[in-house]
Amino acid sequence: MTPRRLPLHEGWTLTADGPVPLELPAGGVPATVPGCVHTDLLAAGLVEDPYLDDNETRLGWIGRTDWTYRTSFDWTDDGHTETDLCFDGLDTVATVLLNGTEIGTTANQHRSYRFAVRPLLREGANTLDVRFTAPYTYAEALRDKLGDRPGAYTEPYAFIRKMACNFGWDWGPTLVTSGIWRPVALESWTAPRIAGVKVLADLDGGGVPRLALTLDTDRDGPLDAVVEVAGERAALTVPAGERRATVTLSVPGAERWWPHSHGGQPLYDVTVRLGDHVWSGRTGFRGVTLEREAFRVHVNDEPVFVRGVNWIPEDCFPARVTRRRISERFDQAIAAGVNLIRVWGGGLYESDDFYELADEKGLLVWQDFPFACAAYPEEQPLYDEVAAEVRENLVRLAPHPSLVLWCGNNENLEGHADWGWQEELEGRTWGHGYYHELLPALCAETDPTRPYWPGSPYSGSPELPPQDPARGTVHLWDVWNRVDYAHYADTAHRFVAEFGFQGPPAYATLRRAVSGPLDPLSPLLAHHQKAQDGDSKLLRGLGDHLPQPGTFDDWHWLTQLNQARAVAFGISHFRSHTPYCMGSIVWQLNDCWPVVSWAAVDGDGRRKPLWYALRKVYADRLMTVRDGALHLVNDSARPWEGTLRISRHGLDGALLAEEETVVATAARGVSRVPLPESVARPGDGSREVLVARLGEQRAFHFYEEDTRLALPPARYEVAVTEGDGPGTGYRVGVTAKTFLRTLALFPDRLDPAAAVDDMLVDLLPGESAVFHVTGAVLENPSALGARPVLRCVNDTMTG
Repeated sequence: MTPRRLPLHEGWTLTADGPVPLELPAGGVPATVPGCVHTDLLAAGLVEDPYLDDNETRLGWIGRTDWTYRTSFDWTDDGHTETDLCFDGLDTVATVLLNGTEIGTTANQHRSYRFAVRPLLREGANTLDVRFTAPYTYAEALRDKLGDRPGAYTEPYAFIRKMACNFGWDWGPTLVTSGIWRPVALESWTAPRIAGVKVLADLDGGGVPRLALTLDTDRDGPLDAVVEVAGERAALTVPAGERRATVTLSVPGAERWWPHSHGGQPLYDVTVRLGDHVWSGRTGFRGVTLEREAFRVHVNDEPVFVRGVNWIPEDCFPARVTRRRISERFDQAIAAGVNLIRVWGGGLYESDDFYELADEKGLLVWQDFPFACAAYPEEQPLYDEVAAEVRENLVRLAPHPSLVLWCGNNENLEGHADWGWQEELEGRTWGHGYYHELLPALCAETDPTRPYWPGSPYSGSPELPPQDPARGTVHLWDVWNRVDYAHYADTAHRFVAEFGFQGPPAYATLRRAVSGPLDPLSPLLAHHQKAQDGDSKLLRGLGDHLPQPGTFDDWHWLTQLNQARAVAFGISHFRSHTPYCMGSIVWQLNDCWPVVSWAAVDGDGRRKPLWYALRKVYADRLMTVRDGALHLVNDSARPWEGTLRISRHGLDGALLAEEETVVATAARGVSRVPLPESVARPGDGSREVLVARLGEQRAFHFYEEDTRLALPPARYEVAVTEGDGPGTGYRVGVTAKTFLRTLALFPDRLDPAAAVDDMLVDLLPGESAVFHVTGAVLENPSALGARPVLRCVNDTMTG
């Protein structure tokens, strides 16, 4: 008989189990499942949006309150012999009751739960209660019992298996949630049932695709099952007295899966049949290895330079994150040249949608286990919870070819070595047993097809300093915190897994989130800056690169631009050292709310200038000047050949010197072209610029910082024309009458829905650029050609 699944997402109400600072409806607040308390109170109009102004500060009581979710549902005997109540995710500490009888407790957001309930079900109406203990109550009690541990923040996130950044971070609000955050259903069946399937798809020693499949059942064998994939079919038998069977299939007809930067993404359905029970999944075949000292990732035996971004939870309330939203974010990443996303350890094991979309779009995934920036106790009940969540997620995520690395934690090894934790710990556990014992053992047992790395930063051995540039991964935070971004060029690193620079979100995003005047010093805008001394670092970071702003509009433009330039400078340096350096992962791609942060795409999904800079420096082909030479970086499958022209121009456009040479850079290679003396040394660096051209590619290199350039007042002609049909947007043509330094267009200042296709363009006198604006019908299109919509550095230097 076919198994039955009955979703239980309707009719829920929410009540507080204790006093709260507002009046709740007597019959409970209507609740959405999946969801959480914050979003239910928001939907009911009982609290203000925590993403706006400083409303967050008035909602701290939610995470310190116990809550009950309740629903009723009708059930009729379906003829099956077994029924489980299945929660895909509960956040976090809960007691579950069916018809008044307790059936189980939970204490881990990162895993699912099943409870056998058939004897408790009644014909007709049934009631289901989920009582949540306040996260702070649980975590603080465990902290008191086990002893405090050092960390980056004073919040107790290390004492509860829950998304750490819920408790606030240097880019995120403190919104400590409770709720049924993933689907819940009744599942009925008649034994035997497919209890679990693990799929490992890789390549055998000869490079032929193969599938290793493990089947778990809920009854002892003997049981016969069948697996099918890509035209291959195999039988597997669960032996008598056992509940597990394994089979390995050669799949010679399957093609290899690649990251989008290297090839296609063929995916194949996998089907397992056990009686009337069918399990269906999808996978792709590829091999992945890691050179540990060099931290060089190989896919299908080909080394991959990682052009990466770090991913934080897309929303403080993850149940609101749709497949479409993830897809949009991934498309933005791919359009910027990104080929890997690192799922950061202060967040989650992401949704099935996340990994499925990464498979489809060809984005590699580095998955941190959820440990970040703190010493984590290894005592019970936390140890067993960690083991359970890891086992489950290793199996859940195993089919995904996009997933290429398991990483033990974020910055905890560095914290223990370099942040003074050892003295504070006084011998208490801090996570060593997780990162060096439990996690690698479970990965080797459950998923030997992928490399495991104990943490980042890490140099490959507990005996080595974790930030050794010659081994493993580093996180570079001296830039932003203490030194100028030019210091990125001081060292050649093997692999830079975190680095970044802050900038404000788009104007329209700030305008939506902050009421009243926009001023960097206003309390409401300051609330959307979570980094310690962040506003001062923004201005200090301008250094000699850009002038200090005198108005909000200049502050917004210059700090956004400085963010883009800082990150682009770092990436250019890292890529020029290929193959010694084989990866950079920018902090960060996305935001979870409207905030001044390191993100390239802000909390409303708008692309900041950093995104446009990433598209240039993460392109397959890059030209960059370093150490007296032009480096040609060719991360494509074809040689890069042609006549290279390197010229020295005056800012007035005059050609002062030019050299030509024929160059050829191998596929996935880097060439170094020494700069001829005639272009390497300017006559007057404040009035000259170097321009390199190879085919359609062009790069500018300035001999002086912008603050020392003799930039003329900006003069240009602008022609704004509408597209060929209604809703097709606007064409903005700009012709330079003087040298224009870093031209940018911000149409969201005219309409929040408007977006532009390009920015950060340098123009010599007489040159033109065309920008395309889409997404909105503007009342005054001519405003696209004037400040503060159209900006360049010239207008901040000369007023």
